[in-house]
Amino acid sequence: MQRPPQDDFLLKETNPHLGGGKVTGDKLTSTYDLVEQMQYLYVRVVKAKDLPGKDVTGSLDPYVEVRLGNYRGTTRHFEKKTNPEWNKVFAFSKDQIQASVLEVTVKDKDVVKDDFVGRVLFDLNEIPKRVPPDSPLAPQWYRLEDRKNEKTKGELMLAVWMGTQADEAFPEAWHSDAAAVSGADGLASIRSKVYLSPKLWYLRVNVIEAQDLLPSDKSRFPEVYVKAILGNQALRTRVSMSKSVNPMWNEDLMFVAAEPFEEPLILSVEDRVAPNKDEVLGRCQISLHHVDRRLDHKPVNTRWYNLEKHILVEGEKKKELKFASKIHMRICLEGGYHVLDESTHYSSDLRPTAKQLWKSSIGVLELGIINAHGLSVMKTKDGRPATDAYCVAKYGQKWVRTRTIIDSFTPKWNEQYTWEVYDPCTVITIGVFDNSHLQGGDKSGRDARIGKVRIRLSTLETDRVYTHSYPLLVLHPSGVKKMGEIHLAVRFTCSSLINMMHLYSQPLLPKMHYIHPLTVSQLDNLRHQATQIVSIRLSRAEPPLRKEVVEYMLDVGSHMWSMRRSKANFFRIMGVLSGLIAVGKWFDQICNWKNPITTVLIHILFLILVMYPELILPTIFLYLFLIGVWYYRWRPRNPPHMDTRLSCADNAHPDELDEEFDTFPTSRPADIVRMRYDRLRSIAGRIQTVVGDLATQGERLQSLLSWRDPRATALFVIFCLIAAIVLYVTPFQVVALLTGFYVLRHPRFRYKLPSVPLNFFRRLPARTDCML
Repeated sequence: MQRPPQDDFLLKETNPHLGGGKVTGDKLTSTYDLVEQMQYLYVRVVKAKDLPGKDVTGSLDPYVEVRLGNYRGTTRHFEKKTNPEWNKVFAFSKDQIQASVLEVTVKDKDVVKDDFVGRVLFDLNEIPKRVPPDSPLAPQWYRLEDRKNEKTKGELMLAVWMGTQADEAFPEAWHSDAAAVSGADGLASIRSKVYLSPKLWYLRVNVIEAQDLLPSDKSRFPEVYVKAILGNQALRTRVSMSKSVNPMWNEDLMFVAAEPFEEPLILSVEDRVAPNKDEVLGRCQISLHHVDRRLDHKPVNTRWYNLEKHILVEGEKKKELKFASKIHMRICLEGGYHVLDESTHYSSDLRPTAKQLWKSSIGVLELGIINAHGLSVMKTKDGRPATDAYCVAKYGQKWVRTRTIIDSFTPKWNEQYTWEVYDPCTVITIGVFDNSHLQGGDKSGRDARIGKVRIRLSTLETDRVYTHSYPLLVLHPSGVKKMGEIHLAVRFTCSSLINMMHLYSQPLLPKMHYIHPLTVSQLDNLRHQATQIVSIRLSRAEPPLRKEVVEYMLDVGSHMWSMRRSKANFFRIMGVLSGLIAVGKWFDQICNWKNPITTVLIHILFLILVMYPELILPTIFLYLFLIGVWYYRWRPRNPPHMDTRLSCADNAHPDELDEEFDTFPTSRPADIVRMRYDRLRSIAGRIQTVVGDLATQGERLQSLLSWRDPRATALFVIFCLIAAIVLYVTPFQVVALLTGFYVLRHPRFRYKLPSVPLNFFRRLPARTDCML
């Protein structure tokens, strides 16, 4: 695949007409100021009265047709009704208007041909303009006219005006650019909507003990464990170590629960009778509505729950009336945690679940989704290439979805959204997708991804409008591909600078994550469950926000193994260490007198710091301050964006990409899997060698005083005694000066052989000779 030039993947600053005028970087005053104004002709068809019947019965099946040039929109028809009411709005884009007259016609639905009832004509030059916050235009009654423009029987209530996308009628209106979409479901799937993630809780089930269990086989000690099920989540405790009818566990099971609580918690106590056979000793069902909610680390009260014993009688399940067995548990909904459904590296919300623990907001984030251009072909319709693009933005619990622009590679959305900000160290994610649920769409019903953009709020200056065109980059098995560009306008407005600065001293996550931390495996499992719950709930909305869209926005597969990502992380570590490596090389040059003047200056500075040690820390902090002030001139002026070079996506090997896109478990042939396994073994072997070397150095340090090598330990102990006496009688400044001058000595007084301390350290024993 031919790669585009690297400059094509860069961020581009733009200068659009926002809110009707050019943006200058300062805060604008209008309320819809982060998008370009789009003019629309709105027609609200309210109702009709006194319509003439077509026969002696006076029956009529009326509907209204609104025609403007080649564009035609219709209302639904009513059967046998002369006073129908529609209350429907039609919106025609001014850019697509190719006529001077608007025609609103009332017709009678017929099997063969619809009959003309009457019409109302409007000259487009006479239509009034309306701009919010003006009140809606009041509809008026218009007398119908026949084809000869003469008044006829019947009246139609209409309101016609010119407005923008800021009009209240815009979201639910029929749009001329979506005239090809038919049906209520099709129209619903292309409209802009706002979604809210369900409120998620961690459910902690502390299983303590059970009493009076009744196993069927009394001749053996029961091997009892507890199995808990909440929806699609199933967890179990370990087998109790106390082999009796009163087992104990004291083990925590963690689940993710979403409001409203639709599914109960089901617990069963089971006895492992055989390797593949378990006997249920009792069950209980607990509604989450009755579970205590905990906001801090104080434990909630424990409770005893009755276990229902089920027996089979003539093939039917029957419940015993006697509750002999009981289970002792502590169950609570944890409101002090934040339920992680995103990676902590680019999370958009860090607040705890309980609203009582929320802090006040520190500002407002405003996002203007202006347009996209150069989008790739995502499908074919009737043999021609097409793309039906829409955007999804996610920040906090609020998801927004723009309307779908039909058959356009340069869609213009010009929609603006607002979020409250509670923490500046959060990230907003904007994704672009192709709507596959229209005519000619993908039969699999999956909305294809076009690209994604992340913007970290802490990298934005407050009250500044950022207008940039972001490249939409997607990694394919053939390599990284640019799918187009999206044009965004972003502004972060801070309401309290002091509160925002104070947040930088606070923990990133709520307190409970540090007082009672969850394990890494628990967090991974709970995040997986949380993303599944969010995707299922949002897919049940109308129109649905589909599972593949939610998973792409939440970056569900980011934890899977990737050779490319591993290389990128290694180079990131080397980039972090490059500063230390550069300092080491510079110090080596000082020690070897590569530049004698610099070395003499370092000697003088070292002498001053040793003689006046109280200047060491002030000197370090002053140096850091001067570096920060010096770099202020070259501070980043643009938000960060997806970097193909940092991601090692521009030069990734095709086989590595094929491995990254492989399913889990693998679906590749055995010879390819064997080759990849051998490659992974070779990489793991190098890592194993490095880890072993680190362990060897640590064990050599431990052996200094362990007497594993009695002669080495004796030498070290004698050296420590002599050093203690010498350092006691010698001033510290003299020792520091002698040590420093020895390290900085001239190359004439150096030897190429290793130093005595290094020789001694390398001779110390390690435990490598004890390994198999």
